[in-house]
Amino acid sequence: MFLYNIRIGIKSLRRNPILTALLIAAIALGICVSTTFIALRHIYEADPLPGKSDKLFYVRLDNWDPARAYNADDPKSLPNMITYRDMRALMQSNIPTRQSGMYVAGMFAHPDPKIGRPFGVRIRMCFNDFFTMFNIPFQYGSGWDKAADAKPEQVIVINQDQNQKMFGGGNSVGRTIRLDDRDYKVVGVIGAEWKPAFRFYDYNGGTVPPEGVFMPFNLTPVLQLNTAANSDGWKNQADNTYESFLQSEQTWIEYWAELPTPEKQQAFRDYVTNYVVDQKKHGRFERPLHIEITSMPQTMSAFQIVPPTVKSMSIVSLLFLIVCSLNLVGLLLGKFLARVPEVSVRRALGASKFQVFWQHVVECELVGIIGGAIGLVLSIGTLQLIAKMTPQNTITIGLDGEMVFVSIFLSLVAGLLAGLYPSWRVCTIAPAMQLKVQ
Repeated sequence: MFLYNIRIGIKSLRRNPILTALLIAAIALGICVSTTFIALRHIYEADPLPGKSDKLFYVRLDNWDPARAYNADDPKSLPNMITYRDMRALMQSNIPTRQSGMYVAGMFAHPDPKIGRPFGVRIRMCFNDFFTMFNIPFQYGSGWDKAADAKPEQVIVINQDQNQKMFGGGNSVGRTIRLDDRDYKVVGVIGAEWKPAFRFYDYNGGTVPPEGVFMPFNLTPVLQLNTAANSDGWKNQADNTYESFLQSEQTWIEYWAELPTPEKQQAFRDYVTNYVVDQKKHGRFERPLHIEITSMPQTMSAFQIVPPTVKSMSIVSLLFLIVCSLNLVGLLLGKFLARVPEVSVRRALGASKFQVFWQHVVECELVGIIGGAIGLVLSIGTLQLIAKMTPQNTITIGLDGEMVFVSIFLSLVAGLLAGLYPSWRVCTIAPAMQLKVQ
């Protein structure tokens, strides 16, 4: 019976191709808009490291001005990053399985003149644990080792985009690139599949694509690098030297620790607490004791990583789909009522109200499915266009299986919403008068 209703529905849609095209186009437009913005929200809210994100912890310490909170409107607020000296102290702990302090620096790359002209690059200064902690895949080579951290060595890891810019692609492991006035040896090239939508290891810059170059953190004092990203401070330095800057209360370092077990997590919390208490004895951390050690999902929530515009537009897009569906009610009602004589004959031959109702619902759902399929294709194209509009086209935005399922579900809901009342209306008309007239 269901297949019979589908055949009847297809024949009905063929009778008036212009009206059918209009119905399908309205559903397709609604599905395209709603799926696009829901997919964007899904991308930002998705767990970047399934199965591991709850084992990675971000540390924040309240070393701010004792006279006022970091955010004047929130007494419990604290800086989003920590100081260089505090990061160094935390790195001395052997509790974390892996750990890394990090920040963003800026340099100028000087590729072979045959390849291209000099250009600015954003560099992630980090420790070798960074690549394993955040599951960074490699196409060629690997990250540097702990010995390169300790010396430190002038080595770098680059992604595919920078590999193309600097060397024209291929296996560039072992080759050198000049950054500012020094040469650095490439030890690894990140796989082309690694194109996260944003830096899930750094929430201070918003939804910014990852850097293309990674360099040992311990080169920081050697090169006397400054951060190219956020930096906050409340207390003047003793002097203008770089060493004074490193020992200041300026917060500009992100610190992550991998703590795979509850025991390690508690032990590390105790370690950090004891460190802050000890620093209080030396005149630091003058505000009430406040420490935040949050897992990656908790940190994403605390930093509100999903852009407010994406959240609001995902809601508006659903309302737009509802409006598109409701606007079709009048068209479907007129189409179905024009069929009353045919329906009356079916009723006289023994068809029940439910059978008539179900037949028209199936037809509406056919409109929803066809429109949804077209809208899904349009949504994929729209997402690819959005990806190309991002800086340097460095991210991959698409639909996963979950979002395809959501799109299909919304198509069915839209078809039902548009056809529920017209289907009910046509099956409640008494066939006697129509048959008498005929």
